[in-house]
Amino acid sequence: MSDTTLVTPAPPADETAVSNAPAPGGLSSGEARQRLAQSGPNAMPDTSVHPLRTAIGKFWSPVPWMLEAAIVLQLVLGKYVEAGIIAGLLVFNAVLGLFQESRAQATLAALKSRLALNASVCRDGTWSTIAAADLVPGDVVKLSLGGIVAADMRLLSGNALLDHSMLTGESVPIEAAAGTQTFAGALVRRGAAVAVVTATGTNTRFGRTAELVRTAHVVSSQQKAVLLVVRNLALFSGAVIVLLIGGALYLRIPFADIIPLVLTAVLASIPVALPATFTLSAALGARALAARGVLSTRLTAVDEAGTMDILCADKTGTLTRNALTVTTVWPGPGLDKGHVLLLAALASAEGSQDPVDSSIRAAASGDIKATALKLTDFTPFDPAKKMSEASATDSSGATLKIVKGAFAVIGALAEPSPAAVAQAGELEGKGFRVLAVAAGAASAMKLAGLIALSDPPRDDAAALVAELHGLGVQVTMVTGDSPATAAIVAHAVGLDGATCPQGSIPADIRPDAYAVFAGVLPEDKYKLVKAFQHGGHIVGM
Repeated sequence: MSDTTLVTPAPPADETAVSNAPAPGGLSSGEARQRLAQSGPNAMPDTSVHPLRTAIGKFWSPVPWMLEAAIVLQLVLGKYVEAGIIAGLLVFNAVLGLFQESRAQATLAALKSRLALNASVCRDGTWSTIAAADLVPGDVVKLSLGGIVAADMRLLSGNALLDHSMLTGESVPIEAAAGTQTFAGALVRRGAAVAVVTATGTNTRFGRTAELVRTAHVVSSQQKAVLLVVRNLALFSGAVIVLLIGGALYLRIPFADIIPLVLTAVLASIPVALPATFTLSAALGARALAARGVLSTRLTAVDEAGTMDILCADKTGTLTRNALTVTTVWPGPGLDKGHVLLLAALASAEGSQDPVDSSIRAAASGDIKATALKLTDFTPFDPAKKMSEASATDSSGATLKIVKGAFAVIGALAEPSPAAVAQAGELEGKGFRVLAVAAGAASAMKLAGLIALSDPPRDDAAALVAELHGLGVQVTMVTGDSPATAAIVAHAVGLDGATCPQGSIPADIRPDAYAVFAGVLPEDKYKLVKAFQHGGHIVGM
């Protein structure tokens, strides 16, 4: 705990800022308790169902009803042994499902406990560390390197590089300064900042997305299959029963003898062993998937995954590595790619969590070890200047200044280069992030070259897409990233189709209309899946 007193800048004069205006020195403990009581904890609500209710639910759905009806009919006919066998199948079906799903839920609970977050917050004029669940709107929070943003916030001061890829799908982190809005789940890649909490719990963008996922339910394909079999058998048995009754009446069989005959025919239309067979096969499938590192939270999900005909795949971290990588190096006149990378690496922080600096130093690792240049001074990336600086000496003792940053900034410091301008425009048009590197005497800098970075596809992504296509599954990319960046990745993994124009997604959208949906928010992903489902498709997301 620290005794540092916070002095906050004046917030912008907008409606959001007024409602979440930070108090000098942060909130008081009393005010924080009142707001916590009003807004609730900064966490997703516990949606877990009581074990007893879960167990009862295994006996309360269309398929169990079918077995329960068969038990009643067997008891009416006086066939107690057969009724006991069907009851045993019913219980076996429920116990197997409960056992498998309870194991999955226990694993998820263990993962959640490891992801518990803390936050550095200023209350009563002093900084302290509290559980992130206790944050309330109006709290003043410190964001530090490597930390996770615990709620929706607006930056008050400082500068930070924020990775929003988990929520928005943007593969390139954003430079954030005072006034920037950030969201729960973002990762601080570089820098530090002070922010005010604007929303917590289910009111955050992450919370609204989680609520959409929680409420998204459809009837399982397994249940549909069982009910379809029962319907067809019922239609056939109905016809047989009509013939039986007609024949019995024609033969003047006593009505008391017709009833058992009809009940027996009804029982014949109920496939009592089918649900247990489905459950057993799903449990074996879930066990096989677990051995491959796949966690199935519901047994029906195994069958659903096997019957889907459309897969809506995210881009960042799913089809790509979610790690910026040097894709293209354009050297200036008289230089080679290795020298451009070396200069850029010298102007990059060593051991930084900044994905740009890390990727450049990784690409130039061999050149760094072999160089005769010796780094004498380094200034980390400054968001205000949009560049980092370094000084190095060569074997003769001459000093070399190196700058790396946005092309527009670096290009203004060096001699003009029409070729570099054209090359930068071409690379940016393809969705790459382009950096420029310049070096030389402080008064006579020359553009050394350009470096283009992107989030490359996973090594197995193209093969996976091809395999899914071979299995008859249509793959569609759905991402929050820009259309240009998404199109590059889509082409690389074999998704060669049109990109949907940004905007509202039509309710009658066809899966084969577009291969890529870019600039899509989580709410729009939900709407897209529902639109495909309304078209009769089984959709994986």
